[in-house]
Amino acid sequence: MKISKKKLLNSTQLSPSHKAYLLNYLKMIRNVRIYQILIILCFIAAWEIATWLGILDSFIFSSPSRVIKSFLEMAADGSIFYHIGVTLLETFISFTLVILIGILFAVILWWNRSIAKVLEPYLVVLNSLPKTALAPVFIVWLGNNMKTIIVAAVSVAVFGSIITLYTDFINVEEDKIKLIRTLGGSKRDVLFKVIIPSNIPSVISVMKVNIGLSLVGVIIGEFLASKAGLGYLIIYGSQVFKLDWVIMSIVILCILATGLYQLLAYFENKYK
Repeated sequence: MKISKKKLLNSTQLSPSHKAYLLNYLKMIRNVRIYQILIILCFIAAWEIATWLGILDSFIFSSPSRVIKSFLEMAADGSIFYHIGVTLLETFISFTLVILIGILFAVILWWNRSIAKVLEPYLVVLNSLPKTALAPVFIVWLGNNMKTIIVAAVSVAVFGSIITLYTDFINVEEDKIKLIRTLGGSKRDVLFKVIIPSNIPSVISVMKVNIGLSLVGVIIGEFLASKAGLGYLIIYGSQVFKLDWVIMSIVILCILATGLYQLLAYFENKYK
């Protein structure tokens, strides 16, 4: 919940000491934001100056001005927005599938502990497996298309999601479950009235992690099996020595990752 400084000062429900504490907290948050902005501005300025002075080779390391110029050139014909749109579409599809599959399998494992015991070592192994090793196999199985990219992205995040959600499901307070049982509730009632409601914060937390992992998985897939997207731009740019495109795509990915995470954080705050 955001606190308005003006409302805080005009509030009559808070004691002076509480107001002072909240004002100090708001000041700390503001200072943190200022320092964060200063760090990125100093980095950009140092990068640009270093290329001007020849400390860094602008052909290899690019520069903020060259990145902006490349973006504006590609924005003029709309191509950069097409590539961003492709990556975002693949990320949202992958993210949605990861969440749905993760919740479904976590419920199945919670419902039947025998299945959970049998599958647990396989889930651990699949979660530990480097997913880049599977990408070439997906290309052979599914072809060089969007399906391969989405499957690769799902494989990056889905096993960890299942393990995390299942662990949270089985660690719900036993007293709540006993209360439902005492009142004559079935296992289905326990699931929908205790397990899932109690784990909504856990689901949101998993979503915040998975939005980044889905984006990583999409880029891995685009490296190997795409004709559009930011991952494609990175690979193509490195092959034809258009390193401005590479750096520009990386910068855009950083902005997208931050924006997607903040979007989920916004909904999390709304839920609280």
